[in-house]
Formats: sequence, C-alpha cells, structure tokens
Amino acid sequence: MSLHHLAAALGLLLGALALPAGAHPSVPTERVPSGQQVGISPWGPTDEIGRLNLITDASRAAILSRVTGGKVYDLATDYYVGMPSWQDAGDPHYQFWMTHTPQGTVIDDPMGVGETMNSTRSYTGTAFSMYSHTGTHIDALNHFGIHGRIWNGFEASRHLGDRGWKVTGVEKFPPLVARGVLIDVAGAKGVAMLPDNYRVTRQDLQQALRRQKIDLRQGDIVLIRTGRMQLFDQPRAYMANPPGMSLDAARFLVEDGGAMVVGADNLSFETFPSEVADDYVPLHTYLLAQQGAPIIELVALDALARDRVYEFAFIGGPLKIRGGDAAPLRPVALPVRPDEIH
Repeated sequence: MSLHHLAAALGLLLGALALPAGAHPSVPTERVPSGQQVGISPWGPTDEIGRLNLITDASRAAILSRVTGGKVYDLATDYYVGMPSWQDAGDPHYQFWMTHTPQGTVIDDPMGVGETMNSTRSYTGTAFSMYSHTGTHIDALNHFGIHGRIWNGFEASRHLGDRGWKVTGVEKFPPLVARGVLIDVAGAKGVAMLPDNYRVTRQDLQQALRRQKIDLRQGDIVLIRTGRMQLFDQPRAYMANPPGMSLDAARFLVEDGGAMVVGADNLSFETFPSEVADDYVPLHTYLLAQQGAPIIELVALDALARDRVYEFAFIGGPLKIRGGDAAPLRPVALPVRPDEIH
C-alpha cells in the first residue's frame, strides 16, 4: 500500500471511531477534499465505483418492494443521425450506415449462397459509431480528474493505457437499481424550459422539493429537469447555451441530500462557463474526482414531470465497455407506493 493510501486508511479509521451512534461507517464523513485534491474512497484503496457502493441488497429490496406495477417510463433518448453531440469540440458524432440490404445482398451474394436463398431471407445489417458521451449515458469516475489523478488517487501515468483505464472503467459499475427522485426545476418555476445559460441554484432545488413534497435520501439517483429535452430534435438549439447546475446546487445534492448519482436532461449537466469558486474545482471534477458520484446526461424527463411522478424505482445498466469513461444507458422509472416509514 502506498503512503498516500495508508494515510487515507488511517484517516478513515479515525473517522469511523468518531462516528455518532447508529451511523454507517461506509458512508463518507469528510465529503469535500480540500483544494485541488481528489477524493480518497471510504470504501478502501481498491474502490473503483465510488458512491455506487451505496447500492446494497437491502437498498434494492426496499425500493423494489414498493413498485406499483403500473406504467413504465423510458428515460432514454433515441439515437439519430445529426443528433445533439460534442462534434463542435472535435469528438465523433453519431454515424449510422447500412452494411447489408435485402436487394444489395441478392446482388453481392457475400456468403455465396445464391440468389434464391438471399431473396428468401431478405437480410438487413447495420453499423454505427459515436463518441461515448452521446445520447443518454453515464460518466464513469475516470472521466474527469485533477492534475493527472482521478477518484481514489489513481493516476493516469500508472493506470491509463492505450486501450483505456485499467481501473474505474465503466464496466465496473453494477446494475443501477435504486430510489430515483425527479426535481422538476422548470415546473417549479412555472415555465416549460429554463432560460439559456440559467444556472440552477441550491434554492431552486429546495423550492422544487418543497413544491413536490418529496425529500432526498442517502443513495438516491437524483434527476434534474430543466425542460431542455423539448429541443432534442433541434440539435443546434439544444446544444446552444444550455441551462444547467451550479456548483453549489451539486454540493447540496451530494453533501446535504446524500445523492449517489446525479443527472439531468441536458448534455453537460452544468452550464457554461464552468464555475471555479475560491479553491474549488469545476463541477464535473467535483462530482467525479472528489465525490465519486457518477453523472447521467441527456435523460428524458418530460413524461415523468407531466404525470408528476417525483419518486420511483430507477433501473438501468450501462454497456460494459472495458476501461471506458462513459457508456450508453437505457434507464427506466417504475412508479412506487408512498413509503409509510418516511
């Protein structure tokens, strides 16, 4: 064990000894690393999934036991040529092409089976390629770091190869089964969509939660609605000057609310330019590198908001891309009965 991780382990031991009665020793007690330091995991020096450790057998059973069996809400976007993407930043946009068509296969006869067989089976095949942060997706903890280090002190100089990260790859994520909470900020303000570049504040979130009569709990997957998804079929308008989260709002979700994962219906979660206040890092770095909190982007939330479904069972899993810093996600929301305990 390195001196870096030994010091972290000693700090965790002392922190556990100081926990109040009834507290869970696996929950971070010092949640904001000072200055420009990455977060060191309270789940140990080999931890690669951060706050996803909060998913347990008990937490899954608790939320699934409340599912009503009613409507299922699909929270994923379609993929289509020309869709919103980061191509202006130099990243590959979504591409889709035919590799086989029924008539083309008859003409080409690529397998040498003859015209009759090819006509009978009417074969279609396609291929696609894209940047990993396209469509509904989840960011892994290696997506952002600080001075070459990422969550838990892993270093690019030691753990990043030409075929991806050797640690914290998105394939390490477990299936996401947790309590989900929608915070409809646009709805709370009485607008269809927040204005361009609007920076969601802590007070905005608190106001919306009061209006919805819902609370945040440790281990939640919390999704913020700005209304931006209404422009998803207008890529340039969707990408231009999006509203998004402020750093203080993100701190409220994770530090005060106990969120495990955060997400929104825009492509950047935050808005631009990124905030860097005092000695703090930008929002993505704060969440991923310091808090170990994955981020979900481009989540389709309008149907949940329309039906006022603010609490639900969130179920989804990213593609298991080894060493990947993100992966497509197909999440669903299942409405739940009120929790009599709370």
